Amino acid sequence: MREPASSPAAALPEIPRKRYFAIGEVSELCAVKPHVLRYWEQEFPQLKPVKRRGNRRYYQHDDVMMIRRIRSLLYEQGFTIGGARQRLRELPKINSTALIARAMPAPPPVAAGRPKASKGELEKMRGELEAALKLLEK
Repeated sequence: MREPASSPAAALPEIPRKRYFAIGEVSELCAVKPHVLRYWEQEFPQLKPVKRRGNRRYYQHDDVMMIRRIRSLLYEQGFTIGGARQRLRELPKINSTALIARAMPAPPPVAAGRPKASKGELEKMRGELEAALKLLEK
């Protein structure tokens, strides 16, 4: 049974800048009941919340974005579960670096006395961060 598409994605609340969200918080942020979220975890391999003590689910920012995307496909665009699953496989993955940039506050300004990193050092750091992101995506 489908839930009615009562509110468009634009009416959903802004996602707070937190690292983890409980299932109840995600339910409110995405206008989807908790039992539906648990069902979607079985149907969409992209949804893998961190599970901690007592099998409690903790969703991260990219999980909340994926849930909103799934909700839009199912409730607003009229896809079936199978169609939405296939559509998500076809669409390019969310750009993790852009996602992190939006989720994290801006860094403080650089102090005048602090030495600047060379371009080579910055590129090396960027490479290391991108490698870490790839490990986290697995």
